[in-house]
Amino acid sequence: MLKILMLNYEFPPIGGGAGKAHHAILHEFAKRQDMKIDVLTSAPLEQGGVEKIGGAITIEKIGIKKRNLHYWRHSEILAWIYKACRRYKQMLACGNYDLIHIFFGVPTGLVCWLCGTKSIPYVISLRGSDVPGKSNQFQLEHLILSVPLKSIWKKASALVACSEGLKARALEFYPALNIDVIGNGVDNVRFRPAENKTVSDLWRLLTVGRLTNTKRIDILIDAAEILKKQGLNISLTIAGTGKLQSQLQDIIGSRQLQSYINLTGRIESDVMPQLYRNHDIFISATVAEGMSNAMLEAMASGLPIITTECEGLTELLEDNGVILRQACAGTFAEAIKDILSNSEKYRTMALAARKRAERFAWPAVAQQYLDLYNRLIKV
Repeated sequence: MLKILMLNYEFPPIGGGAGKAHHAILHEFAKRQDMKIDVLTSAPLEQGGVEKIGGAITIEKIGIKKRNLHYWRHSEILAWIYKACRRYKQMLACGNYDLIHIFFGVPTGLVCWLCGTKSIPYVISLRGSDVPGKSNQFQLEHLILSVPLKSIWKKASALVACSEGLKARALEFYPALNIDVIGNGVDNVRFRPAENKTVSDLWRLLTVGRLTNTKRIDILIDAAEILKKQGLNISLTIAGTGKLQSQLQDIIGSRQLQSYINLTGRIESDVMPQLYRNHDIFISATVAEGMSNAMLEAMASGLPIITTECEGLTELLEDNGVILRQACAGTFAEAIKDILSNSEKYRTMALAARKRAERFAWPAVAQQYLDLYNRLIKV
């Protein structure tokens, strides 16, 4: 029986893609009879709680008074680290674990750095925001924590990036280390193209993600306004929440764009598959990604992708989308118009998107991690 302790400061409903990826991997491991997993993570309410997946996976959630599910204040992170350190020590003392798996080098990895691991091998999954780089919004925090961060990475038995692009960024920060790549997956049953999709004169654009500076949602709003002024019948749905939500809502309201731009706020997980199927093109102006879960879900739903150049695209985009070298509203508007004006091009990209998404599946991701675990503990 393989016994694993997992740590992640984010877990649904808190956070974004990394928490969702962790959740999906756990559901794959729950199908096995030879693993027992304890997870230490967070909950948005002060009392916390415990969740079970199957009979062998226990998720213990440390309660944090969170103001926003998708944005962490420094005080909230420090509160989680403090509480997690106390519980982590208790779990190590009596858990008899074979391996520790950490999601995010910081802040999650700081718990192991502060408390130790009792010589138990540990794996760090690098997710994007925890890797220093010029495109990362946490540059000051990474500068302050660069010494402990390098120590955390160096002592790890394995480092895993979720894309080749993120691996390249990590190696710029610490060139001497070996880094594996295990990508994200997608549920190609839940996320699938719409059947008998009706042809409409309204083209529906969609973006999904945290509303932060990194996502550059303002560029997408500007692009939609350009297209509307050019006479195209389009709409833009912005699905997500974050610290810029009120600011973006003010922009939409002050420019009177509400008739065709909809800022939805948080969307429940069970509604997301239909949301993708109700749209035609997925657009993103992100500065940085590890590997975008939202893009994978959009691809599985048969949506062509238009995005700016960033990490994590090498594996995802080829003939199923467009990567813009220049991140501005004008180039977005031109790319969108080019696809919408050519029905055959749109159909080819949509089919290619679904076909490419079928290469990615959570069972395969979970198996790659299991192979890594077994290699480290020499089972």
